[in-house]
Parts: sequence; C-alpha cells; structure tokens
Amino acid sequence: MKRLFLLISIFALAVLFAAGPALATEGGGGAYPNGVEDFMSGALPPPGTYFLNYLNYYSADKFKDGPGDFRLRAFAEVMRFVHMTRQTVLGANWGMQLLVPIAYVDAHVGPARDNRWGLGDIVINPFLLGWHSRNFHVAAGVDFILPTGDYDAGRLANTGRNYWTFEPIIAITYLSDSGIEASGKFMYDINTKNEDTEYKSGEEFHFDYALGYHIGKEWVVGVCGYYYYQTTDDELNGSEIGFKGRAFAVGPAVSYSYKNMSFTAKYQKEMAAENRPEGDKFWLKFVYAF
Repeated sequence: MKRLFLLISIFALAVLFAAGPALATEGGGGAYPNGVEDFMSGALPPPGTYFLNYLNYYSADKFKDGPGDFRLRAFAEVMRFVHMTRQTVLGANWGMQLLVPIAYVDAHVGPARDNRWGLGDIVINPFLLGWHSRNFHVAAGVDFILPTGDYDAGRLANTGRNYWTFEPIIAITYLSDSGIEASGKFMYDINTKNEDTEYKSGEEFHFDYALGYHIGKEWVVGVCGYYYYQTTDDELNGSEIGFKGRAFAVGPAVSYSYKNMSFTAKYQKEMAAENRPEGDKFWLKFVYAF
C-alpha cells in the first residue's frame, strides 16, 4: 500500500509538459505528456521567434493493474517559446526553447480525494538542431525537465514531480510531393531520484507519431498518437521493485494554417495500458510566428 500511495500521489504530471499528456514510474506517469506532438514534428521552423500554446484535457477512470476505485481529471495550459537562430551547426539550424506549464488536477483514489492547480515542471532546451531537405526533415536535441512544480509527498494531487528528467530527442518527418506525411518524435527519459520519497522512476522509451494528408497549404487531416515502454525497473530505497509501464494511444487529428498562424485539434484514446492509468486525451494547439 505504501508503494501504491507513492505511485498515485504524484500522478498529476502524467498529462503535463514538465510539453501531455505525462507508465509505471512514480505517480504512474512520466515527465513528458505522451501524444503532444503530431504533424511536422521533425520540421523545426526557419530562423525567427515562435509562440506555441497547448491546451490538454485528460480523463481516466481506471488505473490498469492498480486500484479499482480511481478517477483522474486534469487540465493543462502550456506555453512554449521557440527561437531559431541563423547559426548553423553540423549543417543544421540551431535554436532553443522554453516550456512553462500551468495545471489543474483532480484525483480520486478510494475514499481519498484531492485537487490542486499551479505551476508544473518547466522544460528548457538550449540546443535544438534542425536539418531540412526536399522531402525529409530531422530535429534533435536534449530537453531538461526541471523540478519547478508544486509538490508535497503527503498530498494525493501535485503539479510537479520533484525530480529531474534528461530527455534526448530525435524527430523525423517525411512529406511526399503528393502531400502524404509520416512523422515521429522519439525520446528516451533518464530520471533522477525523488529525494522526498527515495523513489527512482525507471528509464522510459516513447514516441509520438502522426500520419496525415496535406490538402493544399491550409489543411492537414490524419491520425496521431503515441507508444510508451518503460525499459528499466523502478527503485524504492535503492532496491528494484519492478512495476514497468506500457501504453499505446491513437485518434484523429486536423490542422489548419492561416498566414502566420496554425490551429490543431486532436483526440487520443489510450489502450493496452499496463501499470498506469488508461483514459482519453483532448488537445488544442495554437502556433504563432512573430
């Protein structure tokens, strides 16, 4: 029961940017919000400054391989700032990014219930690289997810995870001349120990994907989702305790571009989950180029 309480008590960030909705690991969720990226995820923009805003609503009424009486509702507002310079490194454009999440979490486990809103875990990446060709785009970098969110080990709901995550990233987009697109963003998370609980979440491999069709220059329609697989066991007080997580999600997506802006809406259904919540994600994304 102690381990289960630790797992549930900080589940909040499973749906946040520390970028989605965040699978055993502590709290049943990782620092990255799986499924947040979709179309053209491998194509970093040209030199300039960009603002992206993500809205995410997550709902789950079951925790697979966990407590039977479980409910989670979470809402996240994430502001992302990207700046691409005119400098090149290894033939790639060099840029940087900052992500700041604000979240509301309502968690219910058995007779216990808690809700909270506040700052989540901020993400910085000072070294984004983007390569471009006629049909292929590739992006790479390392996100540093900082333990800036509100956290208390004795609470059921938190908006921070209270540990660092280092996340190498490589994203690839193929866009054919006929408008068919396949994109994937591949990540590997390395987590530090939560000093307040002596819990160290296992390492995690996961990727977001999208398959779409571009209609002119304005519209993209298709499907998107994610795959998640925890590669190493969790540890409590220095001892491995197993509890690896897995999950898959899929759903429809549509995107519309107008001048220097774009709007994306999508829904994702989680399935085949192990040792983590299983629910539904709704996303709205706005992009503005200055």
